[in-house]
Amino acid sequence: MRFIPFCIITFAVFSLISCKSEYVALNHIQVIGSHNSYKIAIEKPLFDYLFRVDEEKLKSLEYTHISLEEQLNLGLRNLELDVFYDPKGGHFSKPKGLEIVRSLGQEPLGYDEELKLNQPGLKMFHIQDIDFRSHALLFTDGLKALRNWSDQNPNHTPIIILINTKDQEVPQTRKPLAFDKNAFNALDNEIRSVFKADQIITPDNVRGNFETLEEAVLTKGWPSLKKVKGKFLFVLDENEAKINTYLEGDETQKERVLFVNSKEGNANAAFRIVNDPVKDFDYIKELVKKGYMVRTRADAATKEARTNSYDKFEKAKATGAQVISTDYYLPSTLFNSDYKVIFENGTYEKIKK
Repeated sequence: MRFIPFCIITFAVFSLISCKSEYVALNHIQVIGSHNSYKIAIEKPLFDYLFRVDEEKLKSLEYTHISLEEQLNLGLRNLELDVFYDPKGGHFSKPKGLEIVRSLGQEPLGYDEELKLNQPGLKMFHIQDIDFRSHALLFTDGLKALRNWSDQNPNHTPIIILINTKDQEVPQTRKPLAFDKNAFNALDNEIRSVFKADQIITPDNVRGNFETLEEAVLTKGWPSLKKVKGKFLFVLDENEAKINTYLEGDETQKERVLFVNSKEGNANAAFRIVNDPVKDFDYIKELVKKGYMVRTRADAATKEARTNSYDKFEKAKATGAQVISTDYYLPSTLFNSDYKVIFENGTYEKIKK
């Protein structure tokens, strides 16, 4: 047998790995992300007061997050942001929860000392008047934090951002403004005001020359991971009525920023949100096999953390869903639990086998 120098073998192996890595597509990754990623825990006096009113509801709200930048530094590559429409500003200033704390004879923690809530634009928190503390009260401030982090870490795996547009009425709280066409236009515009076009993976980017987005992802597939390093992909996590409002006038999403959670068979179906990997295990596996990207959840409403149950997380991994969301990428600091969602190799992202 002819002798081949070790250096040549090493170079050949390295070249093969590099060549293969170029063909790893975006939908071949699996990442762990956070749910309601901006959220800061309800302060104790208010939590205890509300707990006496509705124990089960408050248990489901008993979680908190480190800052968005800290989550990205830790390795998370999926975040979820909730936004409220407030075009004039001031609609959500002075939440009732602060007055409740004062009525209990206590002084609430500092809140919105820079009067951010008085400014026009989308606001970011969980539930008006009740669960209102946030690492960034202005949506654009949250986006700027993400952009600045990305600028400092330009080769990161794409960060997938889910957006919930909040306008649900909650008894005895401030009535939110409806998320209408103007609100959705504002959503796109605020994202574009922070990110350059080449920092965003848009539906039109992925659709390319295909007639529909769904045809593109099921035929050509998603772009290579190498091509989309350092970028952001936004998804509208909403019901059909809101999706239709968002798409009105631009059904091909040529000018739209967000992917939408349209059911397969629709022209815009590409990224699906299926939150229960136990009940929908086979369904999610089939979606992934066909070429869709899917987000599912490892836990919900603090239940898995309270029982230290990993059943849902194990199912989520086994489905092949590209995005797995959790409230517990770190163990809870609010109640006793060792529950922590992380891959076996100690990371929050990996290439699927």
